[in-house]
Amino acid sequence: MSAAGNKPDANVIRIKISSYLPGFINQECRRMIDAVSPNLEIQEVTELVNADRKGDFTNRDKLNAHLAEAEIWFGSITPKDIVARSPRLKWIQTMNAGINNVLDTDIMPSKVMLSNAGGLHGIPMREMVLHFMLMFVKQAPLCFQLQKEKRWETFVPQMINGKTCGILGLGKIGSEVGKMASVVGMKVIALDVRPMAKPRYVEVMYRPDQLREFLSACDFMVIALPLTPETTGFIGEAELRAMKPTAYLINIARGQIIDDAALIKALRQRWIAGAGLDALSAEPLPASSELWEVPNAILTPHIAGVSPDYKLNVTDLFCKNLRRYINGQKLINLINKKRGY
Repeated sequence: MSAAGNKPDANVIRIKISSYLPGFINQECRRMIDAVSPNLEIQEVTELVNADRKGDFTNRDKLNAHLAEAEIWFGSITPKDIVARSPRLKWIQTMNAGINNVLDTDIMPSKVMLSNAGGLHGIPMREMVLHFMLMFVKQAPLCFQLQKEKRWETFVPQMINGKTCGILGLGKIGSEVGKMASVVGMKVIALDVRPMAKPRYVEVMYRPDQLREFLSACDFMVIALPLTPETTGFIGEAELRAMKPTAYLINIARGQIIDDAALIKALRQRWIAGAGLDALSAEPLPASSELWEVPNAILTPHIAGVSPDYKLNVTDLFCKNLRRYINGQKLINLINKKRGY
């Protein structure tokens, strides 16, 4: 039975939308989706999903009715056991690039197609990397402190020109960072867990077994890896000790890639010069976390991939994929579930 109590029409494609915040997909986005085909039924179920995930089952029957008829799911969050509860489900399009929030769900072993929003985050994320780099070399925290104290105290700022930018994970985001770093006069080196040819903007491409050598060559080490079982805890004490004491770590990927305790120790004992962290292992970061107090860390609340037009851009990607789905074509950004990206 459909959510409206009617038998589902086989010609209608029922799409359910859920995001972190109700109304994320606005009327303009809805018009974009509606324009793809006249045979679509689109319903946002964000509030129902959020309640269900928090253990509030007051409206579970209503959510289950939506799940029972859903053919496509478009969102940043999904209900628990979505595949078991959605017998008609064929495809999930996430609003995120990372899929770590579904790695341990029934989506991964199922036949349901999964595609992500890879490629939409590269430009804002490369700008965030540049933001961190310039904050450090131009000593922005010191400038803010001097201004607060009304002290006129000159110093010699450093430069990123000529420095070595190491990129750990040369996917779509890492590639954008590498191109940007090359343009501003940095030497670009990279390491990826997958075999790949060296792009022209990369001077040296390292193998996974050369991780320590790669880390020791970086002035800035940018983490752009996907989070998988293999990359969880990838950067620990040994890796941080391999870096230069003048080097900076920048994480725009996932916090769980770094061992937090080792990073805090590295920052306090100055094994590295600093860390720019947009991704943290616990989000929101608890007030009790030592990372709030470490003076050589700059934190941002996981906003590197956010841009003013993101909802329109992710909806446009969904619409392109929706047309492909209707026409039986391969989806853009289709996830290889065995690899986890």
